[in-house]
Amino acid sequence: MSTVKAVREFSPDVSPDDFHSLEEKIYRTIELLKSAREAKVAAERDVTRLREQLEMRNEEIDSMRTDMISLRKEREEVRARVEKMLRQIDELTADDPGA
Repeated sequence: MSTVKAVREFSPDVSPDDFHSLEEKIYRTIELLKSAREAKVAAERDVTRLREQLEMRNEEIDSMRTDMISLRKEREEVRARVEKMLRQIDELTADDPGA
């Protein structure tokens, strides 16, 4: 027995126009469901891509943070060496009576 015939047998008060209207609503609902599923797949794909990008950015930030710490240490070492050389120059010039 076909579905249409079964529906007509169980609901003889349903007019063909009402049935056609219901059928259209069901098909629209099916299309909306398909669209929603496609949108969900696209959203999940975007989420995966964005998570990968976020992970890459976090790795870049960690690398930059490590570089910055290293550069600060190097700067402090250079500053200490320059200050040491300046003190030595000051000591040499202080001992020089001609200066």
